[in-house]
Amino acid sequence: MSMKPAAAHQPLAERLRPHALGEVIGQQHVLGPGMPLRLAFESGRPHSCILWGPPGVGKTTIARLMAQAFDAQFISISAVLGGVKDIRDAVQLAEGAAGGLMQQRTIVFVDEVHRFNKSQQDAFLPHVESGLFTFVGATTENPSFEVNSALLSRAVVYVLQPLAPDELKQIVAKAQALQALPAIEDEAVERLVAYADGDARRLLNTLETLAITATQAGITRIADAWVVRVLGERMRRYDKGGEQFYDTISALHKSVRGSDPDAALYWLVRMLDGGVDPRYMARRIVRMAWEDIGLADPRAMQIANEAAQTYERLGSPEGELALAQAVLYLAVAPKSNAGYMAYNKARAFVKQDGTRPVPLHLRNAPTRLMKQLDYGKGYRYAHDEADGFAAGENYLPEGMEPPGFYEPVARGLEIKIGQKLQELRARNAAAGRK
Repeated sequence: MSMKPAAAHQPLAERLRPHALGEVIGQQHVLGPGMPLRLAFESGRPHSCILWGPPGVGKTTIARLMAQAFDAQFISISAVLGGVKDIRDAVQLAEGAAGGLMQQRTIVFVDEVHRFNKSQQDAFLPHVESGLFTFVGATTENPSFEVNSALLSRAVVYVLQPLAPDELKQIVAKAQALQALPAIEDEAVERLVAYADGDARRLLNTLETLAITATQAGITRIADAWVVRVLGERMRRYDKGGEQFYDTISALHKSVRGSDPDAALYWLVRMLDGGVDPRYMARRIVRMAWEDIGLADPRAMQIANEAAQTYERLGSPEGELALAQAVLYLAVAPKSNAGYMAYNKARAFVKQDGTRPVPLHLRNAPTRLMKQLDYGKGYRYAHDEADGFAAGENYLPEGMEPPGFYEPVARGLEIKIGQKLQELRARNAAAGRK
């Protein structure tokens, strides 16, 4: 699985593109020894899959390596620029390869597959089912929402992760080994790695810019101060490689938690103005909604998610307005970390507790034997009970005391949730349950 090294005049990203599975940096949770995608490569049997992950994590590279590993014809379609005609052309090429002397397999790679509409995605189905070609889709969006269920059911989803700082540093080292850029100070590497934020493509493009500029300026050693000067004011004003980055995130999060909309908006704009990836901010805003507002105002989670989706549709700077308004809403919303705390308590409990059997009355009984073994016996169907509540019924494993994970706070919607739980607990107690 090796190919001829790229020529020196090619873009740095192409020169450093892996030509063998072992050269891939990152994604070891799916590509490492014994991991699922690695086993798929080693099986000799390609299967349709969807590679889901943020930009610059190797989705296209993995698809190309898959075609190479299986000696398959590789056809790439961009869902942003392509359409049904491209799909028809791919089908014809696949039929030609399958019917030729070599009877070659075909892998059809669709980049940004979520951009195709339902009918376009459906056009792949008959050919995937017939085995004419192997379908590989790449997406930055959750395929559960953006890929048709029929196509999704015929493909394995592999989740790819942003590259870790150490992995990005390996890319810098490989570029230096190719003599593609001058010597570079450790502080400058740290800054570039932080600026890339897990995106190998962004790192490679930045390195290439620096290399060209250094050659023109006669620079033989790249210093941190020079990097800041070359890459402009945005990197200078927002030190993403240092403590200020994390301190500013902390200030934003605490301003939202502290219900100060002006302060929250100030820190958000400071980060955006300084060059932070708005997608990163969108992820943080969604996290804040679930951690600090929770069920006190479920609308907050919806607004945070919609703001993230709006940014994906509009980009900068228009989409940043949606992020700003989401931050304002979160800041003024009632606060509750009850759900967050309940989840952490449940995780800690399950981690240290033994595996308790499911009580017989809660087990499913689809077969006669299971019914004979008393699976499901005595289960009370809540919809048949008064107010849709089976008072006194036990849903925990036998002998397990009620853990009390979730305790609503007296704010927002959780006021009513707390009142409802008190009422239900009182009815359980009256019916004889602890």
